[in-house]
Amino acid sequence: MGKERIGFVGVGLMGHGMAKNIAQKGWPLTVLGHRNREPVEDLKRRGAAEAENARALAEASDVVMICVTGSPQVEEIVKGPQGLASAGKPLLICDCSTSDPSSTVKLAADLAAQDITLVDAPLSRTPKDAEEGTLDVMVGGEEAAVDRIWPVLEAFGQRIVRTGPTGSGHTMKLLNNFLSMGYAALYSEALALGAKAGLTPAVFDSVISGGRMDCAFYQTFFKWVLERDRDAHKFTLKNGLKDMSYLAAFANAAEVSNPLGAAVRNSFALAVGAGRGEDYVPMLSDIVAELNGVSLTEK
Repeated sequence: MGKERIGFVGVGLMGHGMAKNIAQKGWPLTVLGHRNREPVEDLKRRGAAEAENARALAEASDVVMICVTGSPQVEEIVKGPQGLASAGKPLLICDCSTSDPSSTVKLAADLAAQDITLVDAPLSRTPKDAEEGTLDVMVGGEEAAVDRIWPVLEAFGQRIVRTGPTGSGHTMKLLNNFLSMGYAALYSEALALGAKAGLTPAVFDSVISGGRMDCAFYQTFFKWVLERDRDAHKFTLKNGLKDMSYLAAFANAAEVSNPLGAAVRNSFALAVGAGRGEDYVPMLSDIVAELNGVSLTEK
């Protein structure tokens, strides 16, 4: 039996590397056109076909991977007038976006009546890991559906964890991003406090790096702080705010108090409100420093 036909929506920062690895590892691939033509044309040179809309993509595919901004975009791709569901055929859809779990659960129930199965498989790590096929993946869904999608996930993931039923992957992803965005807010505030006291980022790093408080997120964050490497952690402040807003809605629905989550969200809301939403997460450190009248780049 040959490999299933894979459709891919969202060949942006993360999606391009994922789709590239799927194509390179032998799956027939069709991608949906994207406003940024460069990744689409690159994938076409690697053998991928291009569909003009989501319905055509569904017609050409057995499995469709989605990697877009969030739930509104996923719902439009699936349920829009020319959406995946409009093809009227059995389909397995895998949502790798960071979506709202409540939307995911409802969408899965709606699609089941149309013989369409939805699993959620959000991602952790960076676009560099997507290109190298070393992403972390959290996957939720029916056991048979997860078994079916597993070999495709292995094309771009090095660590894949089953989280439970549909929606649990997106729930775990929000918790993961709560921790990472929380680290970003903590690092930024600590650096500003240190700068006020005359401690440079280099001194800060000489204590933290290699110690108990070090981690992979710290290392990519400080690639910006110390080396001004803009590409070290390509995740926008705007997307960080979106994820923290999803977390707030999830906490409200679960009737759980999350004061730390609210504080982290406010740090990102402040940065986005200041017009810095397209900056990447490590740049929050400069924004917090500027608001406190200090600089992290002065020797």
